[in-house]
This record gives sequence, C-alpha cells and structure tokens, in this order.
Amino acid sequence: MSRPERDYFLGTHDEELQRLGLQHRVWSPAVLDCWERAGIGPGARVIDVGAGPGYAAADLAEIVGPSGEVVAVERSGRFVEAGRAMLARHGFGNASYHEIDLMTDPLPGGGYDAAWCRWVACFVASPALLVEKIAASLRPGGLAIFHEYLAYETFAFVPPRPRQREFAEQVMKGWRAAGGEPNIAQPVLHLLEERGFRARALIPRLYSLRPMDEMWQWPASFIRIHLEQQTALGAIAASWAEAVREEFAAAEREPAILMNTPLVLQIVAQKPA
Repeated sequence: MSRPERDYFLGTHDEELQRLGLQHRVWSPAVLDCWERAGIGPGARVIDVGAGPGYAAADLAEIVGPSGEVVAVERSGRFVEAGRAMLARHGFGNASYHEIDLMTDPLPGGGYDAAWCRWVACFVASPALLVEKIAASLRPGGLAIFHEYLAYETFAFVPPRPRQREFAEQVMKGWRAAGGEPNIAQPVLHLLEERGFRARALIPRLYSLRPMDEMWQWPASFIRIHLEQQTALGAIAASWAEAVREEFAAAEREPAILMNTPLVLQIVAQKPA
C-alpha cells in the first residue's frame, strides 16, 4: 500500500521538479568539488539523505561506479518515483531509492563511507534526531557532509531593495512557522561535535550574482514559486506579492545590480574511528 504524498515547503509539483533541476545544475560545481575534497570516489558507499527527485543520487552513482553503492532516502513518493526513473534511464544498478520519513523511519543499511545531506536539516522537526540517525548509519571514520544555510538574511540586493528584504524576512518567518529553522548550519555543526565528530572542512558558500548569470535563475525561480504558493495559501497578500515581483523585474533590468544569495555552510565532519 503506497503512502499518501507528503508535501514540502515549495510543493512537489512539476514546476518544483524543474526548479530543483535548475538548482542542481547551478550548484553542481560546488557540490562536485565538495565530494572530491571529501574523497568520495569509485567503490564508496554513500547514503543520500533527503534525496529529492534524484539529481545528486544519479551523480553519486556515476562517481562511485559499479563497485560502489548509493542509497537514496526520500519521503515524497512523487520524488521517489522521479528518482527511480532517473536512475533507470541512466542504467545505474548500483543505486536504490527508499521512501521513508526521516523523523519516523530508520535509515536503511549502515556502515556507509559518507552521508550527503543538503537543505534537509532546515526543514525537519528534529535536527538532533536527523544527525543521530546519520551518525549511526556511518562506519567509524565515515563522513557526514551537509550543505545548510548559515545566515539566510544575506539574501538581498546590493544596493538594497525594500521588498526583497521583506521577502527574505517573510520566508524565514514562514519557515519557522512550519516547524523548520533556516539558519540551521551552526546547530548542525554543534550536534555533530557533541557526538564526537571532527570538522574536517567548514567552507562558506555565498554568491554575488548579476542578471546575466545562470545562477541568477536559482533565486529567481524560488521567488516566483514561493510567491505563487504563499498567495494561493492565503499566507501573503496578492498586492504585496505583486510589489515584490515588480521590484524584482525592475532590478533584473539593471545590469549593475548585484544579488547576494543566502549564505550556505559546507560541513564535512568525520565520525570517530
């Protein structure tokens, strides 16, 4: 019997699948560099925690090769279906997908060399439980790798624009009202260190973008989908949403404008041997 679909902050509809594909593409250079520095290579066993529709899982399956293994875990049945289809299209027999809820279900298997977890701790009800499960899934000396927001309030235009500042504040407020915490990176690091993990690398990731940059479309698509969803839910006024759109469109026409992305902390932490 299949589980009912569990929705997300931005939903699991087709437009969100496309946005996640764009997000994966523009973040790929940073992510691939992170995995290479962490030593993920042929033969590695990796668990992809909160794998979404499978973009990272497919990349990992290619990197670890036939002698390695990728186990993807995801709570959205729609994303699991999309991820399994993607792996099948690429012929990756070394990867599997599991539909589980990270807060209520055990992680499959164990003894993994590394765990990859991006923008998941910020959404779950208990980051401590998430970290505990990841820690238990790793072999001694295994790596917990996170990309999580450290300071979401850096999401702003330069020079500042009032509606964009209000937008970032509204996102953080809504996030917390839903039970998450946008600025979760420092608490995650503390939770890992409490369990004896040693931080091997702490790298901030913030981009200053111009309208012609491909990565500009990552926050642009988030703003568009978030405004549509929040207006439909009655969480924001349609007039305010339109004011945000108008300000953003005007900023896009200014070639000298900069947009700073929310500050992400890249954490690579090693479990005690």
